[in-house]
Amino acid sequence: QVQLEESGGGLVQVGGSLRLSCAASGRAFSPYVMAWFRQAPGKEREFVGGVYWSDGRPYYTDSVKGRSTISRDNVKNTMTLQMNSLKPEDTAVYCCAVRTSVTNVYDYWGQGTQVTVFS
Repeated sequence: QVQLEESGGGLVQVGGSLRLSCAASGRAFSPYVMAWFRQAPGKEREFVGGVYWSDGRPYYTDSVKGRSTISRDNVKNTMTLQMNSLKPEDTAVYCCAVRTSVTNVYDYWGQGTQVTVFS
């Protein structure tokens, strides 16, 4: 099994920045992709961005592209999301997840951390 634990959420002012981390543990940890998702109240879960574990190459959904950076540390088994120029619509519970193959199915999920952007 794999356990994922997010940290770094909280209250952030509009225009500010956040830095979220996801720490993975477990002997079965062998990701193909680690990714961030978010879910706002009353909305469906949304993909934010991910990173290919083998080479650290990130990719993002359009709504966060240009103001977000996802990176991974394959020694510490952690992934980080840095997001700048925050908007109220970034308010959500942010979860990390792991894909273990090329199939677009996420096998492991964290519990999530709340991010609230206020003006």
